[in-house]
Amino acid sequence: MRRAVIRFGADRRSLLHAFLLLVVLAGAWELYVDVGGGNSLVLPAPHQIAVALYQDRSLLWSNFLVTAEEVLLGVLFAVVAALALATAMHFSRIVRSSVYPLLIASQTIPIPLMAPILVLWLGFGLEPKLIVVGLVSFFSIVVTTLAGFASVDPELTKLMRTFGASRWRLFVSVELRWALPGVFTGARLAVIFAVLGAVLAEEAGANSGLGYVFTQSVAQLLTARAFATVVILSAFAILLFAGIGLIQRIALPWSRQPIGSELEPR
Repeated sequence: MRRAVIRFGADRRSLLHAFLLLVVLAGAWELYVDVGGGNSLVLPAPHQIAVALYQDRSLLWSNFLVTAEEVLLGVLFAVVAALALATAMHFSRIVRSSVYPLLIASQTIPIPLMAPILVLWLGFGLEPKLIVVGLVSFFSIVVTTLAGFASVDPELTKLMRTFGASRWRLFVSVELRWALPGVFTGARLAVIFAVLGAVLAEEAGANSGLGYVFTQSVAQLLTARAFATVVILSAFAILLFAGIGLIQRIALPWSRQPIGSELEPR
């Protein structure tokens, strides 16, 4: 209990320090633009971005819902597919040896170049966006899930076999439970790239979404609105990252750790 209280206090201090640093950076940015160090048409001041967030809230919100749907569905698809593939690779060395090199090679695909091709192939609907989001999200989930399978305590495996547990029972009761924290870790990493993937897909070809709004705003020199879309996307990615960590702490109480603790110095 005492450790939990100490940890909660440390988390609050970390958030406070991050907020204070953000305020300092925003203040420096505001001062730089106001004293003439930058052209506000190219680099709007933070207060101009805040005004755009308020004045264009209806436009930004409706297009945010489009991007959010693409990100959430794409990550969900990536989690299901990655867990299935990681399980198959865990059970079969042949599958692992044949698929893993292709999995690594898939990360060399230049997504900004592939996105327009997918749009030309599949049209301006949801499908190409889901594929792009899935491509950028899939790899991290597979890798962390495989690492979870590989980290199973061999003594626990021997104990289960001693009690006559079947291969399936061993997988469900031990290996899968051991790998689930890796699934969540991969998902937390994936949502960061998923937001980027959705924006790239929308910029390649779309008539809605924050990526589309960003492209149109830059073309019309509405840079404050363009920066407002960046703020929304960043906040959305942070909320998803923290939300998945919170779900992990609730769903997997045996693997509880402070959200973001992997970023703390040892």
